[in-house]
Amino acid sequence: MAVNDNPRRTPLIAGNWKMNLDHLQAIAFVQKLAWNLKDAKHDFSAVEVAVFPPFTDLRSVQTLVSADKLPLAYGAQDLSARDSGAYTGEISGAFLSQLECQYVLIGHSERRTLHGEDDEQVAAKVMAALKHNLVPIICVGETAADLEVHGPSAVPVAQLKAALAGVSNAADIVVAYEPVWAIGSGQAATPEQAEQVAAQLRAVLKDTLGEDVAAKTRILYGGSVKGVNIAGYMREPNVDGALVGGASLNIDEFSSIVRFQKHVGL
Repeated sequence: MAVNDNPRRTPLIAGNWKMNLDHLQAIAFVQKLAWNLKDAKHDFSAVEVAVFPPFTDLRSVQTLVSADKLPLAYGAQDLSARDSGAYTGEISGAFLSQLECQYVLIGHSERRTLHGEDDEQVAAKVMAALKHNLVPIICVGETAADLEVHGPSAVPVAQLKAALAGVSNAADIVVAYEPVWAIGSGQAATPEQAEQVAAQLRAVLKDTLGEDVAAKTRILYGGSVKGVNIAGYMREPNVDGALVGGASLNIDEFSSIVRFQKHVGL
């Protein structure tokens, strides 16, 4: 099966740095990543690359990407559902837009589990992102307990349906399936497991937003993604990229993931 056999869906490899790297480390990292991929003659039009630094790094990353005209996208790890006001510690989508972020992660499993974000809050954040011309990467996924009780796909499907409440078929979105039981565990879902859920998520997109939106929306897999296993996921017809956690902090490893096409002889 050909990788990315739908020409309307350019693969996306996204690196979520989580709470790692200060702004000076971010500058050095992005510079070296860009150099590595340039030296490897990576085609950024064939596989898009995005990084998600902490909030305090975003201005530095913006300045570097703009000044050096680097072909890297970047985004934020979260945003507020509100635009402004007395909300200490919150980050408005308006602020992120001014920093020229293209993307924002919403509903990441760590936000859901550690900060108690529910489906209603996730849906509100999706609308806030779209309001400020940010592409939301809507994260969905099940815990090991969810998997045992509900089986595969039930929880991610329900989460996606809730997140799409109020979203129009003109919206530009990305979906990321991240099985919580696989994140950081070293026990990744198999490509077949990822494909099974991704196909169900695409069916939700079709039912909710229409066939055209379903066909063009990218669905990423996230959960212990590494250079040695990325090619297997990218062979699946409904997997259009990866949301990479720990491995995105290692430049050589992340570069290997980005260049997955080399692993499958393309």
